[in-house]
Amino acid sequence: TRLVLLNTPHNPTGRVLDADELAAVARLAQQHDAVVVSDEVYEHLVFDGRTHTPVATLPGMAERTLTIGSAGKTFSVTGWKIGWVTGPAHLVDAVTTVKQFLTFVGGAPFQPAVAAALDAPDVDFASRAADLGRRRTVLAEGLQSVGLEVITPEAGYFVVADAAPLGCTDSLAWCRELPHRAGVVAIPVQVFCSDPEPARTLVRFAFCKRDDVLAEAVQRLGALRRG
Repeated sequence: TRLVLLNTPHNPTGRVLDADELAAVARLAQQHDAVVVSDEVYEHLVFDGRTHTPVATLPGMAERTLTIGSAGKTFSVTGWKIGWVTGPAHLVDAVTTVKQFLTFVGGAPFQPAVAAALDAPDVDFASRAADLGRRRTVLAEGLQSVGLEVITPEAGYFVVADAAPLGCTDSLAWCRELPHRAGVVAIPVQVFCSDPEPARTLVRFAFCKRDDVLAEAVQRLGALRRG
């Protein structure tokens, strides 16, 4: 193994790796002289007083870690497709060498706006996370009210739930039918898995929406159960 892909806060589960878990990754990466590419695009969207720790800040990790960030996630402007990679110069050079053959330009007019936004005071980021945390609760409680078992996320803006109580036996097929049946869109968690079986009835919903939209979605899902 030469390279390790790490994702914390995690998509789709919303899991935030703790200090012991990060230390284990760092220890093994150094033991085997591996590079770590760490997807931390939800770094500012962490809930319930938790703290996100960049793996690059651990002892001995700065020189072997590439960290990925995203304005689309932090500022809810996913259509801008503006992100960044930070790390030691020789690893960043390798990334830019590949990147130049993948896209011609990455939303150049938006880049100065993102740079300015990243200079915002910490309270702005905390406020954004608190608001999303409230919406997470709105959606999670709504889904539970119609009988779904919810896995409460620690970060991000997705909730994973078991749709079996709504008649789901295969989340891929169920999610394809859901827009036609209820006007609601969900993502089957099995598409994230090498072995889809454990996630056969798990689906992912986004809570980065207005409260009235979340309430309407829950109502429509409830109608499926009543039907």
